[in-house]
Amino acid sequence: MKIGILGVGHIGKTLAQRLAQAGHSVKVANSRGPHTIEQDVLAFGARAVITEEALADAEVVILSIPLGRIPGVAPLIAKLPEETVVIDTSNYYPFRDGKIEAIEAGQVESLWVVEQLGRPIAKAWNAIGSASLAHKAAPVGTADRIAIPVAADREKDREVALALVNDSGFDGFDAGSLADSWHQQPGAPAYCTDLTREEMGPALAAVEKERLPKRRDLGVAVMQERLGDGTTNPDADWGVRPVRAINM
Repeated sequence: MKIGILGVGHIGKTLAQRLAQAGHSVKVANSRGPHTIEQDVLAFGARAVITEEALADAEVVILSIPLGRIPGVAPLIAKLPEETVVIDTSNYYPFRDGKIEAIEAGQVESLWVVEQLGRPIAKAWNAIGSASLAHKAAPVGTADRIAIPVAADREKDREVALALVNDSGFDGFDAGSLADSWHQQPGAPAYCTDLTREEMGPALAAVEKERLPKRRDLGVAVMQERLGDGTTNPDADWGVRPVRAINM
């Protein structure tokens, strides 16, 4: 498939590598220009381009940018054909995104993104830590292969996102509609806890919505205390342990 990825941070970088390696035609862009994209992002054939070129003719657009920057790309996303599949990987973190009153009041993060973009999306790759995404991929059928929840309203969006999650080295797990995607938000048992397909369903069902913000913020506080600034990428195994203790 022709895939455009906006954002080449920890998640976007790994997706560019994995999806290109899986045989997809991948173009990547960031806000600072293609000359700033590191060569390791392009190691398996992804091409660094300007944002408009990454979106041109894309069958799938993956937004791998902070949630607070979603409104800034909305005018470009609005120009995409209706059939283009848009996949959002973001999560709401007030310390980074600033307070968003609608989400603070309980709006589901994915539905807020839909409002900003004015179009349907799929939600995927938001519920796995970037280190686990980079280092824990496994072939189909591998015992204990990690599952990643996928939420969407349109069937095509769901099917494409599930297939691409599989291509990235993980089991795609159908997590239902965007209205239910709060089950995979920060603070939830399914969020960044590296669960298998068999474990994912019960974890999604066990979530308590009113506890998500406190658990999310506690997780941030633990990371900041241990790592200093809250933005440093933790080791894949170390990062999972405190999140499991907090979220599960």
